[in-house]
Amino acid sequence: MTDTSRGLPERPMSPHLSVWRWHITMACSILHRGCIMGLWVGAVILAGWVAALATSPEAYAGYLAVIGSPIGKLVLLGETFAVFFNVAYTIRQTFWDAGKGFTPRFADMTGAMAIAFAVVATIVTWVIAHANGAF
Repeated sequence: MTDTSRGLPERPMSPHLSVWRWHITMACSILHRGCIMGLWVGAVILAGWVAALATSPEAYAGYLAVIGSPIGKLVLLGETFAVFFNVAYTIRQTFWDAGKGFTPRFADMTGAMAIAFAVVATIVTWVIAHANGAF
């Protein structure tokens, strides 16, 4: 007969962040999760814009004033980065789903490329928007 009075057997615990060496792939994973939450915020902002547009010209003007404020522009800048990073990260994940790009050096390189693409594309988008009088 077995002795069940000891409870559950001890199992190894998952390593803590202090055990792992920090690397760009880890940063990309965390950044991707944050960007996904940011994109949810962006969907709410877009829904608010449509609701204000459908309500009245005064409501729309008020909504544009909030979005056009410095904090509103900062949020939109973050949303722009989140969109571009999500595009680059999804392309990277597609290759991973096909079984390609798992070597640490290549994974680190593609992670850095995803972040760099998002930064550059965000800057270019905002420069073009500013040059065309979007704000």
